[in-house]
Amino acid sequence: MRYFFYHILGLFITSLLFAFNPSYFPPLYKNPKQPIDKRVRDLLSRMTIEEKVGQLSTLLGWEMYAKESGHITASDRFKNAVKTGHIGMLWATLRADPWTKKTLETGLSPEEAAKATNALQRYMLDSTRLGIPLLLAEECPHGHMAIGTTVFPTAIGQSSTWNPMLIQQMAQTIALETRAVGGHIGYGPILDLAREPRWSRLEETYGEDPVLSAKMGAAMVRGFQGTDLKSGKNILSTLKHFTAYGMPEGGHNGSSVSIGLRELYQSYLPPFQAAIQAGALSVMTAYNSIDGIPCSANPLLLKEILRNQWHFKGFVVSDLGSISGLKDSHHTAETAVQAAAQAIHAGLDADLSGYGYGPSLLKALKDGWVTESTIDTAVSRVLYQKFALGLFENPYVDEKKIKSIVRTPTHIALARKVAQESIILLKNQNQLLPLSKSLKNIAVIGPNADNLYNQLGDYTAPQSEDNIVTVLEGIKAKLGTSSNIHYVKGCAIRDTSNADIKGAVAAAEKAEAVIVVLGGSSARDFKTSYQETGAAEVKAAEGVVSDMESGEGFDRSTLNMLGKQLELLKAIQQTGKPIVLVAIKGRPLDLNWAQAHIDAIVDAWYPGQEGGNAIADVLFGDYNPAGRLTVSVPKAIGQLPVYYNYKNPTKHDYVEVDAKPLYPFGYGLSYTTFAYADLNIQLNEEAEDFKLTVSFKIKNTGAYAGDEVVQLYVRDEVSSVVTPIKQLKDFRRVHLKKDEETTVNFVLRASDLKLMDANMKWLTEKGKFSILVGSSSDHIQLHSEVVLQKDYHPIH
Repeated sequence: MRYFFYHILGLFITSLLFAFNPSYFPPLYKNPKQPIDKRVRDLLSRMTIEEKVGQLSTLLGWEMYAKESGHITASDRFKNAVKTGHIGMLWATLRADPWTKKTLETGLSPEEAAKATNALQRYMLDSTRLGIPLLLAEECPHGHMAIGTTVFPTAIGQSSTWNPMLIQQMAQTIALETRAVGGHIGYGPILDLAREPRWSRLEETYGEDPVLSAKMGAAMVRGFQGTDLKSGKNILSTLKHFTAYGMPEGGHNGSSVSIGLRELYQSYLPPFQAAIQAGALSVMTAYNSIDGIPCSANPLLLKEILRNQWHFKGFVVSDLGSISGLKDSHHTAETAVQAAAQAIHAGLDADLSGYGYGPSLLKALKDGWVTESTIDTAVSRVLYQKFALGLFENPYVDEKKIKSIVRTPTHIALARKVAQESIILLKNQNQLLPLSKSLKNIAVIGPNADNLYNQLGDYTAPQSEDNIVTVLEGIKAKLGTSSNIHYVKGCAIRDTSNADIKGAVAAAEKAEAVIVVLGGSSARDFKTSYQETGAAEVKAAEGVVSDMESGEGFDRSTLNMLGKQLELLKAIQQTGKPIVLVAIKGRPLDLNWAQAHIDAIVDAWYPGQEGGNAIADVLFGDYNPAGRLTVSVPKAIGQLPVYYNYKNPTKHDYVEVDAKPLYPFGYGLSYTTFAYADLNIQLNEEAEDFKLTVSFKIKNTGAYAGDEVVQLYVRDEVSSVVTPIKQLKDFRRVHLKKDEETTVNFVLRASDLKLMDANMKWLTEKGKFSILVGSSSDHIQLHSEVVLQKDYHPIH
């Protein structure tokens, strides 16, 4: 009886508390024990239409904090954006570069970055009606693009490792550093196939092949997102750019793309599908159009393929300003209101810019272009990820732990390993490499020999000089005081007004060996002008010639080495000294003369902060290079496109030059040699699928331990629609000691050999397939055939 009395009394008191203070009981959306779907619905029911539209706006974040005398606070601009726009997301809050005008002094250190994101989140929770935390998206293609973080090789170098597990480890590190300072989304990986080397952003891709790009992209997603988004160590992955962005007409960034629907499905979509199957929870639309439909307003891409066919559960975000581009660039919308309506009806959820949706989307709703239920769908997808990340329970980061997480010795060592594995040996005449460490006089020459920013690539934050090891510094650290190292820059990448070729030749003449470091640069500077989208303007101020010839916005009409670089190389070659050319660059360049006249050529792409050490490791034999090209390098611009897996018929030669590239896809040399033998094919056909096992032996027959990248290609000998002359299906990077032998096994299924037939249905056709095993697309060492006895029907 007493228990009953106290129970009734408790209910009575609780009722009084609730009557006088309804906030005594927290709303359902703040209850972490409730399913996320219920929390989303509850929160959505409490929001005004203005608050809903605000959740879809992703504003430029570097303007949203104030830094004064080391004190970090939310800026007045941020507070006004929250008050008037009810914003839910920021992009690049911690970014620093010449476009954002954030320097080492005005930007944020990792510790300051944590304070800034905490200040922004605190304002959202304490000063807004519903206390919805921010989603903070950051650029993370080869490291978090913020001051003081670890800088890895750019994506084209990452793929040149042919080592997805290593790239997954790298992505885990990037995610850890990003989440530690308050970021929640990493923009990356970029899954555009790079089949147009004149295009400015090739460095950001994994190359020209869909299978390699798919495996690298899936590895990046797994590394970013992990298995627990609430861990405080993982971030959402945003796939870029959906889709076919890397094959623009004429190489013009963002231009239209001329491909058919079958080619879209067979080549350009598979990397995105693989990344979504790996769990990717965000996708960014591309600037370009396909067959007349802008990607940011394409329901086939964003609804039918992404949602209906692939069952994508995340949210879609525009590229910066691409919703407005429907009106201003593509001219498919007459007004900003129509542009907003086109985008959201197509399935584009979030606006990267803050001006594509916002008032325009509200006006579209008012005028009847859009329904509130359509807006609710988009908002729900964004809110879901905020709950999934645990931001309502843990919106802040631990400012005291930053130093033990960001840019640690372990992370720096990993950057060196990725750089080592990315380096490609293109030529090694008479085994000039590796160089002897006992050389007494070495000349190090060239514009990229001691330029820290030129070896980092685009989307890189300002760096303290002691953070980056240049090639010159790496060689000095390797050899110490035992060798005399003479450095002469010789010339710039593009500027021809201040060359010192005579001084470079004089240094070469005194040397026993010469290391010439040439190439290109994607290094942004404060003298360059930038578009509203962040892309650099090619035209600089009068009298200013930057090194930049690659990176977003810097499309090329040729692939020549610019400035006086080739003149410098030819002059040094005339000395007769042994020469090693190291190419640091973001796209394939014309190396015809070098291939014909220079003793050794090393391709390092943009190798990141540890590039100098990694290159020195390769040059002096402490690391045996095994990187392989992931793009074909043309002999002439007139050969383009020159990607290896072109469709039948076989290409014929030109009048001036043959049709083969200078270096084919998959190419790369080693300090050792490998022998392939005993190819064995086993086919087990089942009712709905088959298991095709390809096995062979590989042996290290040379004098050094080293890695070989074994590559499996397939050719469909007779098909109902035209197919590629060969297509990579699998690969593996194998380490073997001297005289060591191992057996490599690959397994293919029906989905690996499928095509899209004349009825636009996936089909694996019966008939003969050639099985090709080799060390590059153009160096097949083992060949066999297999015959399928029946057709198969893979779902996708």
